Amino acid sequence: MGKLEGKIALVTGAARGIGAAIAAKLAGEGANVVVNDLDSTPLEETAQAVHKLGREAVTVAGDVTRTDFPERFVGAALSRFGRLDIIVNNAGYTWDNVIQKMQDEQWQAVMDVHLTAPFRILRAAAPYIRDAAKKEKDAGQPVFRKVVNISSTSGVYGNPGQANYSSAKAGIIGLTKAMAKEWGRYSVTVNCVAFGLIETRLSQALHGKEAHIEVAGRKIDIGIQQANLDAMQQMIPLGRAGTPEEAAGSVCMFCYPESNYVSGQVITCAGGLF
Repeated sequence: MGKLEGKIALVTGAARGIGAAIAAKLAGEGANVVVNDLDSTPLEETAQAVHKLGREAVTVAGDVTRTDFPERFVGAALSRFGRLDIIVNNAGYTWDNVIQKMQDEQWQAVMDVHLTAPFRILRAAAPYIRDAAKKEKDAGQPVFRKVVNISSTSGVYGNPGQANYSSAKAGIIGLTKAMAKEWGRYSVTVNCVAFGLIETRLSQALHGKEAHIEVAGRKIDIGIQQANLDAMQQMIPLGRAGTPEEAAGSVCMFCYPESNYVSGQVITCAGGLF
């Protein structure tokens, strides 16, 4: 029996990297998962990895910023499992530029994926959470539910060239603290993990060639110049980037019963960098 046996979790951005590791970690502790990403093929690979751990996975491919997505995502969990226990708002990407060159579209796209989408997902989950909590309280059997939002050291400390990303990631911290106070009466803890440098597609070394992802028909450059990556790692007390599995561990800590009296908190998963 894992610590999350029988729990139902939603995880956005779960096809690769940190999101896939979070889904696997939750499944390894006994949770069934509803996973999302833009890319359906790698998302199915995440589902298969969950199945190998003996748990169920439901895939909901699509763009988290679409207005119809939250109801579809939450509805998938309720339709298949009849309940919802954990929400991890992980989906996102960076689209960097200095402020004088940043277009409104660039600003808004990053705000939408990192802040507006989590807000809408939590809003879509609210009716179920409210009604379930009332029934459980009336029955004398309260159930703790968990929300974990993902921020970044850019949202805590700021980062040049990331006015959009830093603002969105600071915003998700504010949303976390507000929802911790709003949903405490429903026995829901709402916490936040701010990641530093983690080994993902977004932080890969460029090695002299450009890499990109495609979002809503846009090609967005990703990756870090090797010299900059080396400099960043030298600033980290542990001397290296974190792994997706280490990142997932910090998220799952907030999902365990041991954290039932911890809410409204932000922890930094950055190898000692602060």
